[in-house]
Amino acid sequence: MALDRSVLAHDLRQRVFPAPQSAECAPRIGAEVEVIPIDVRSGRPLPLEARTGVSSLSILRRAGAAAAWCERRSAKANVPEIVLPDGGRITFEPGGQIEISAAPNVSLTGLVGRLQDTIAAIACAAPQGVELLSRGIDPCTPIDEVAPQLDAERYRRMLQHFETIGPSGARMMRQTASFQVCVDGGPAPEQTWRVLNAIAPYMVAIFANSPTYGGAETGHRSFRSHVWRSLDPKRTGLLGVGDDIVEEYLTFALDAPAIFMPDVGDSTASFGDWLARGDATLDDWRLHLSTLFPEVRPRGYFELRSADVVSPEWYAAPLVFVAGLVYHRPNLEAALDVLGAPESDLLVRAGRDGLLDPMLGARAPTLCDMALDGCAALGAEFVEQADLERAAEYFDRYTRRRRSPADE
Repeated sequence: MALDRSVLAHDLRQRVFPAPQSAECAPRIGAEVEVIPIDVRSGRPLPLEARTGVSSLSILRRAGAAAAWCERRSAKANVPEIVLPDGGRITFEPGGQIEISAAPNVSLTGLVGRLQDTIAAIACAAPQGVELLSRGIDPCTPIDEVAPQLDAERYRRMLQHFETIGPSGARMMRQTASFQVCVDGGPAPEQTWRVLNAIAPYMVAIFANSPTYGGAETGHRSFRSHVWRSLDPKRTGLLGVGDDIVEEYLTFALDAPAIFMPDVGDSTASFGDWLARGDATLDDWRLHLSTLFPEVRPRGYFELRSADVVSPEWYAAPLVFVAGLVYHRPNLEAALDVLGAPESDLLVRAGRDGLLDPMLGARAPTLCDMALDGCAALGAEFVEQADLERAAEYFDRYTRRRRSPADE
């Protein structure tokens, strides 16, 4: 089959964007949580592996010995990864950050419990002097002191491309940590997509947790968000404004530089250029999609990537905020009336000013109220009262005061 725009659109519809679900289908929720293991004495991140001394892998092996964790080799980077009993995984990012990818769960409370149990097991296995840092970016270490921990062609090619744009590639790959919320498309995936893109700036502002970098204040409540936005504007940012969400994403993907295709002259050609040449395959296309990092990424479900990681005690808050807005049908219908269309400028202001931005600060408490009410309406089988109270405590402590963990 010849590869053309219609073939790629079909692939997106059938494989990448979620199909509509029955209203009776129980919603699932997932999360990917990253932490940065730090040697408290030096302030530097731990190595993934080490012949002597403490390493992230040695800590995970110690934790896994008591918890029936299974170790295997990662196909993406040829380093160890951990398979959890429920099907979740623990993997590593290029700077040695630990990423917990929880299995999707029909219970938000169950998901919170599994995430907290996993991070607690790792923390208990860590020797004295090691901290699992829950910050959006390593606040102290200069990037040139963070050695790459994953020796894979994928990461070398990505870094080579990003370095033609600026310093954010290495910082993103080796020093950032996020809390990503994963949701189904529900009965109306197009509407879910638009709402998720519209709430992305609010996720940045409400959970901003990275004001410091290189030991100095950055002028951004979420410097992690700034790093991502300055990475490569052709593969990051907000979508959700087009009439046809698949066509919108197809255009976005075709315009993005194709990192894994050969350079043309001194530059990286877009995937659309390669498609026009007739030199791209479906495998090339699917690999290319894995290098796109919009605030909301379709992966058979929707992955909202906007929040800095928060401390484990607050894991319920970002999950309640998202689930209560997109899984409660009346809230999903009402959300865009409150939010309006996704705004790229608002994303910039969210990362820089947080909830001190007048629009974000004024609307955020309303969204929090909607989310809490929406989650409560989903019932105790989905979220128990204790997690609703914990999320409400977070919103009272921070959001309603136009603050976030960046202010502590």
